[in-house]
Amino acid sequence: MKLLNAIKTINIFQKKEPLIPLYTKWGKEIDYRHVLEEYPRPYLKRDNYLNLNGFWQYSITTTKCYPQYFHNKILVPFSPESLLSQVNKQLKPDEYLWYQRFVILEKKPNTRLILHFGAVDQIAEIYVNHEKIYCHVGGYLPFEVDITKYINNGINDFTVCVQDKSDHSYHAKGKQRLKRGGMYYTAQSGIWQTVWLEEVPEVYIKDVKIVPDFDNDQISMTIIFNQASDQLIKVKIEGEEEISFSSTGKIIDKKIKITNKKPWSPDTPYLYTLTITTNNDKVDSYFAMRTFTIENDKDNIPRVCLNHKPIFMHGVLDQGYWSDGLYTAPSDKALIYDIETIKKLGFNTIRKHIKIETARWYYHCDRLGIIVWQDMVNSGSPYHPLIVTYLPTLFKSLRKRTSDKHHYLLARNDKTNRQEFINECKETINYLSHFPCISTWVLFNEGWGQFDTVELTKYLRTLDPTRLIDSASGWFDQNCGDFRSEHYYFDKPKIIPDKRAFVISEYGGYAYQIKDHVSSNNVYGYQNYDSKEQFQKEYQELLNSTIFPLIKKGLCGAIYTQLSDIEDEINGLLTYDREVCKLDIDK
Repeated sequence: MKLLNAIKTINIFQKKEPLIPLYTKWGKEIDYRHVLEEYPRPYLKRDNYLNLNGFWQYSITTTKCYPQYFHNKILVPFSPESLLSQVNKQLKPDEYLWYQRFVILEKKPNTRLILHFGAVDQIAEIYVNHEKIYCHVGGYLPFEVDITKYINNGINDFTVCVQDKSDHSYHAKGKQRLKRGGMYYTAQSGIWQTVWLEEVPEVYIKDVKIVPDFDNDQISMTIIFNQASDQLIKVKIEGEEEISFSSTGKIIDKKIKITNKKPWSPDTPYLYTLTITTNNDKVDSYFAMRTFTIENDKDNIPRVCLNHKPIFMHGVLDQGYWSDGLYTAPSDKALIYDIETIKKLGFNTIRKHIKIETARWYYHCDRLGIIVWQDMVNSGSPYHPLIVTYLPTLFKSLRKRTSDKHHYLLARNDKTNRQEFINECKETINYLSHFPCISTWVLFNEGWGQFDTVELTKYLRTLDPTRLIDSASGWFDQNCGDFRSEHYYFDKPKIIPDKRAFVISEYGGYAYQIKDHVSSNNVYGYQNYDSKEQFQKEYQELLNSTIFPLIKKGLCGAIYTQLSDIEDEINGLLTYDREVCKLDIDK
């Protein structure tokens, strides 16, 4: 083990300095009148919608009393801590962030208005015309509110009250910290994904679930209405004959044959488009024909297979932070740039680490051909770094021997705390199962808030039996899930024989600082280099001499840390502003 490098990552005494303002090229070019206007929900698309991104009025108070005045402007959907919000202020746990916007609306007969929020961190109360109508807890998942009965013809007052206790609570927090530094980043709050209005009929399609049955050349489709009603349903899939059927239920299940199957893969990411028409509603959606399995090869070694063919998931860790927008990408083009660049560098997989992304990011992975490992967002009481970070890093024997029944040690002593995580796992899978790019659910990472792993793995399997599960990424493995999943930063990666498939779910972390493209003068990484030449040489040596030779021995996937620099942590393949790629891309 490279003990000195490991000790250097313990940055308790490192001086925390203010961040240096750093913009991406998309942030520099942002048009404040047209902010993230692309349709926010590609898997269930209608023509009738109104984007509410742009400038809202805001006020920060120390009480929950409705503000008397809103004197300041904030650019939605960027959190107030970000540069692009025009606020650049940290919301504190004992403060309330209030948003206000006036919207002119017209009440139409036999229609409903649905107000959508992509994500609001962390606790959001929604008011329409000063009447509180909804409260949502959880900073990473979308939610919607039927506001039909609360609106007026003409001007309407939309107000959102947000409180974010960040890492001072047991709610989902990800890598956010009020005292940022090292591998923890600036805490962000408030509205950080698109806000939009949708006009729908009285009886409308709330959701469509499409599960491919690859082996039988068919799909299982579930159409969910807001209420039961007599409906004539027509489904037109690209390249297939239109089918129609009648139904009176609220939840409709239908199996549909696919006569001309075109498999999805990173090399050929074919997506089927379809249109569903009912009595008064019409939505567009898409799906892909693919299956992820684990199958033994001729040497009885378990291999990850895509469409029953072995595939090595060569991936990169992506935490979804932006130097100017924090959790929010400055534009749709910025999202696409990251994905396309990773593909050009030879990767076929992204591990979305401790964050749930905007729906458009997953859509771009679907259409561009990137496999996604999706982490559940960690939560729980404040962690004990000695237990979950330092000791497992230094003493590998603890990784296997530690039981997750020690709820206090792993920050899960509170039953309400544990139940909220279980509920959010269910909501996460319900939301993200729309996207065919996702191959794997990552349940716990490095023991952060880990508990009852065996039981929760079984539960996730009931929610989605079609995808793989990495139950414990890094350490505190409880002998469940589809993978033996190890992290290697300070010692040489090796295969650990197991009945499950073997993956290295994190490795690398090589740091190379590029002047004028950093937001912090601190340098955090797992091995530091002073030149691009040395960085590239060591990176290629790591891949060619260590990682790739392990594939023959049973390595099924490997996730390099990481896609981009983030604040102090400058171990990205791209700089934080995405201006420089530290590796040469073959044209």
